[in-house]
Amino acid sequence: MTDATLAAGAAIWRHPADPAEDAEVLIVHRPAYDDWSLPKGKSEPDEHILLTALREVQEETGIRPVLGPRLPTVEYISWGRPKQVSYWSASGDGAEAAPGNEIDAVSWLPLGQAREQLADTHDDPVISAFRPLDTIPLILLRHASAGHKADWPGDDRGRPLDEGGAADARALAELLTCFAPVARVISSPALRCTDTVRPYAAAFGGTVETDACLAPYGHTDDFSSRTGLACALRRLLSGVVADRRPAVLCLHRENLPDVLAGACSALGVPAEVPADPSLPKGGFWVAHTTSTELAGLERYEP
Repeated sequence: MTDATLAAGAAIWRHPADPAEDAEVLIVHRPAYDDWSLPKGKSEPDEHILLTALREVQEETGIRPVLGPRLPTVEYISWGRPKQVSYWSASGDGAEAAPGNEIDAVSWLPLGQAREQLADTHDDPVISAFRPLDTIPLILLRHASAGHKADWPGDDRGRPLDEGGAADARALAELLTCFAPVARVISSPALRCTDTVRPYAAAFGGTVETDACLAPYGHTDDFSSRTGLACALRRLLSGVVADRRPAVLCLHRENLPDVLAGACSALGVPAEVPADPSLPKGGFWVAHTTSTELAGLERYEP
């Protein structure tokens, strides 16, 4: 839809008290429409759609979600205008829900009942596609803008972010927390890479590790052959996946396809590599992983 009103929300879920029962999904009652729906709302001017989802869910339910795999986007006509609503899955274990902005009641329903309640509504395709999965994000991030290599007189590894890149790094500090409020942060040693993720790591008191295998071949003196670099990258990615905690890796345009393919291979899903893995500067892939599968692979820009 062109010129659509943008909105976002989430299917918040929690594990049931009885493991034999369905997972429970949080729905909200909107008195203005006298209906039940998933929590959602419209974007504010210039607001990133990821931040819309977090803000609206928190305003309506009191829960600040951590986003998981993306769910279907719903498009329809609202008040004579096209509307596009983006959704994500989000875990709500341990969270206390309470009605908030424009909401007068909230209810946790077993998944089967939630699907019945939302049948034949705009949320029907969303709840129908929803799966209650415990996922861990692996985020692959291309460094933010650092001007042109030809304009930098020194060693290219010391090329800093430009003004736009520094602004994107600050924006990324907020966007990455949508999926990983805390994470292991590993970067190519290049200054433009470490400076891209430093604001994010600083936001939760973390540190930025550097690993030369996240730099393209020939950009460091650490590897005498492509085979040596490939082996080091394979060890790093296998360790990150086996660690089973959120991770953010910052790297370069040149080696992004190799790192994404290596990450999918470490996850056991090499066929999932996109035909076009490229990213704009400051863009990132989020791989949502369970212990047995890749539950989602999504591309975002700052």
